[in-house]
Amino acid sequence: MVPVVLAVFALLFVLFVILPLIGWALWFALTTAVVGVIMGGLGRLVVPGSQRIGVLATIGCGIAGSTVGGIIGHHAGYGWFTRILIELALSAAAVAIWDVTHRKSVGRGHSRGVIDV
Repeated sequence: MVPVVLAVFALLFVLFVILPLIGWALWFALTTAVVGVIMGGLGRLVVPGSQRIGVLATIGCGIAGSTVGGIIGHHAGYGWFTRILIELALSAAAVAIWDVTHRKSVGRGHSRGVIDV
Protein backbone atom coordinates (compact mmCIF):
# COMPACT_ATOMS: atom_id res chain seq x y z
CA MET A 1 0.00 0.00 0.00
CA VAL A 2 2.79 2.47 0.87
CA PRO A 3 4.68 2.00 -2.44
CA VAL A 4 1.46 2.67 -4.39
CA VAL A 5 0.81 5.87 -2.44
CA LEU A 6 4.42 7.00 -2.99
CA ALA A 7 4.17 6.23 -6.70
CA VAL A 8 0.94 8.21 -7.02
CA PHE A 9 2.49 11.08 -5.06
CA ALA A 10 5.59 11.04 -7.31
CA LEU A 11 3.41 10.99 -10.43
CA LEU A 12 1.31 13.89 -9.18
CA PHE A 13 4.45 15.81 -8.22
CA VAL A 14 5.87 15.36 -11.71
CA LEU A 15 2.56 16.29 -13.37
CA PHE A 16 1.73 19.35 -11.30
CA VAL A 17 5.15 20.71 -10.28
CA ILE A 18 7.94 19.60 -12.61
CA LEU A 19 6.17 19.76 -15.97
CA PRO A 20 4.71 23.25 -15.41
CA LEU A 21 8.15 24.51 -14.40
CA ILE A 22 9.67 23.05 -17.56
CA GLY A 23 6.87 24.54 -19.64
CA TRP A 24 7.32 27.92 -17.98
CA ALA A 25 11.08 27.82 -18.60
CA LEU A 26 10.60 26.95 -22.27
CA TRP A 27 7.97 29.66 -22.68
CA PHE A 28 10.26 32.18 -20.98
CA ALA A 29 13.18 31.25 -23.27
CA LEU A 30 11.00 31.48 -26.37
CA THR A 31 9.48 34.84 -25.49
CA THR A 32 12.88 36.22 -24.47
CA ALA A 33 14.33 35.23 -27.83
CA VAL A 34 11.40 36.79 -29.72
CA VAL A 35 11.65 40.02 -27.73
CA GLY A 36 15.42 40.01 -28.32
CA VAL A 37 14.94 39.69 -32.08
CA ILE A 38 12.35 42.46 -32.17
CA MET A 39 14.21 44.88 -29.89
CA GLY A 40 17.57 44.15 -31.50
CA GLY A 41 16.12 44.73 -34.96
CA LEU A 42 14.45 47.96 -33.87
CA GLY A 43 17.68 48.98 -32.16
CA ARG A 44 19.55 48.47 -35.42
CA LEU A 45 16.97 50.60 -37.22
CA VAL A 46 17.35 53.43 -34.69
CA VAL A 47 21.16 53.55 -34.87
CA PRO A 48 22.21 55.58 -37.93
CA GLY A 49 24.49 54.06 -40.54
CA SER A 50 25.20 50.43 -41.21
CA GLN A 51 26.13 48.08 -38.43
CA ARG A 52 28.35 45.15 -39.22
CA ILE A 53 27.14 42.82 -36.51
CA GLY A 54 25.63 39.39 -36.85
CA VAL A 55 22.22 38.05 -36.03
CA LEU A 56 23.27 36.54 -32.70
CA ALA A 57 24.87 39.80 -31.61
CA THR A 58 21.69 41.64 -32.60
CA ILE A 59 19.58 39.21 -30.56
CA GLY A 60 21.96 39.49 -27.62
CA CYS A 61 21.89 43.29 -27.71
CA GLY A 62 18.09 43.20 -27.92
CA ILE A 63 17.80 40.82 -24.97
CA ALA A 64 20.25 42.85 -22.89
CA GLY A 65 18.57 46.16 -23.71
CA SER A 66 15.05 44.91 -23.12
CA THR A 67 15.97 43.19 -19.86
CA VAL A 68 17.84 46.15 -18.37
CA GLY A 69 15.29 48.63 -19.72
CA GLY A 70 12.41 46.60 -18.31
CA ILE A 71 14.04 46.44 -14.90
CA ILE A 72 14.77 50.17 -14.89
CA GLY A 73 11.27 51.05 -16.09
CA HIS A 74 9.61 48.73 -13.60
CA HIS A 75 11.54 50.01 -10.60
CA ALA A 76 11.05 53.63 -11.65
CA GLY A 77 7.31 53.04 -11.78
CA TYR A 78 6.78 53.93 -15.44
CA GLY A 79 3.94 52.63 -17.58
CA TRP A 80 4.26 49.99 -20.28
CA PHE A 81 4.78 52.43 -23.16
CA THR A 82 7.60 54.26 -21.39
CA ARG A 83 9.20 50.92 -20.51
CA ILE A 84 9.14 49.91 -24.16
CA LEU A 85 10.80 53.20 -25.13
CA ILE A 86 13.50 52.68 -22.49
CA GLU A 87 14.03 49.12 -23.69
CA LEU A 88 14.32 50.33 -27.28
CA ALA A 89 16.79 53.07 -26.33
CA LEU A 90 18.97 50.64 -24.39
CA SER A 91 18.81 48.07 -27.20
CA ALA A 92 19.91 50.73 -29.68
CA ALA A 93 22.71 51.78 -27.33
CA ALA A 94 23.81 48.15 -26.97
CA VAL A 95 23.84 47.73 -30.77
CA ALA A 96 25.88 50.93 -31.19
CA ILE A 97 28.34 49.93 -28.47
CA TRP A 98 28.72 46.43 -29.91
CA ASP A 99 29.29 47.86 -33.40
CA VAL A 100 31.96 50.29 -32.21
CA THR A 101 33.81 47.83 -29.99
CA HIS A 102 33.76 44.91 -32.43
CA ARG A 103 34.31 46.75 -35.70
CA LYS A 104 37.10 45.34 -37.80
CA SER A 105 39.26 47.70 -39.78
CA VAL A 106 38.55 47.51 -43.49
CA GLY A 107 41.14 48.67 -46.01
CA ARG A 108 43.79 49.58 -43.45
CA GLY A 109 47.22 48.08 -43.47
CA HIS A 110 48.80 46.11 -46.25
CA SER A 111 47.41 42.75 -47.20
CA ARG A 112 48.64 40.59 -50.03
CA GLY A 113 45.84 39.93 -52.46
CA VAL A 114 45.59 38.29 -55.85
CA ILE A 115 46.58 41.46 -57.70
CA ASP A 116 49.45 42.40 -55.36
CA VAL A 117 52.81 41.17 -56.63
